[in-house]
Amino acid sequence: TITVRIYQGKDVEMLLSCSTITESGNANKAFLISKRSTWADPFFPNLKERIDLAVKNHLGVDSAKDLRLATDVVLGLQSSAVNDLRDFRAQVMQDFRADQPRRTEIFTQLGFQSYYTSMNNGDQEGLINLLFQFNTNMTPALKTEISDKGTAAALIDSILTYAVVLRNANITQEGFKGDRKVITAAALAEFNAVYDEVISMAKIATRFYKD
Repeated sequence: TITVRIYQGKDVEMLLSCSTITESGNANKAFLISKRSTWADPFFPNLKERIDLAVKNHLGVDSAKDLRLATDVVLGLQSSAVNDLRDFRAQVMQDFRADQPRRTEIFTQLGFQSYYTSMNNGDQEGLINLLFQFNTNMTPALKTEISDKGTAAALIDSILTYAVVLRNANITQEGFKGDRKVITAAALAEFNAVYDEVISMAKIATRFYKD
């Protein structure tokens, strides 16, 4: 029998969301228990432990917290890198507006022509590819040419550091996810059960906080 997911999105995203919701419930348990006695201890700790076990047994991570922290590192670096690349592009667009062929050549050389659109659409792979091409092709001469036009050298240096850092963080995140080619029916059944319990709790809690 093939178990069908009762939730949308990736397994890891669902489990991380359930973990976050459960931790929030535990942090506010005094109020919640006053409204619903069946949520008294050890309801929230037990639910959190169940989620952690699902993550450990089926995703290969010791706890959902470890996975979330690694994910936060990637997202934090991604946001900073994207902002710096946008700032860089905006300045080069204006600084080289009188020499559009040279501007196009610079953007092509540094990866903007190939990867900027996908990066701008939130694609992590596009960002990493852009950063590596930027890192590979930003020569001292090109850096001087661009900085002499007005773009801060510190901004260029900042972008250059992202490639290796983001790659390493991304590898760590992917390793934490421990994606397997085959998720067993038993694993999906447990994922569904976790989701069902947490979403039910969340819907009730939402009513308690309606005001």
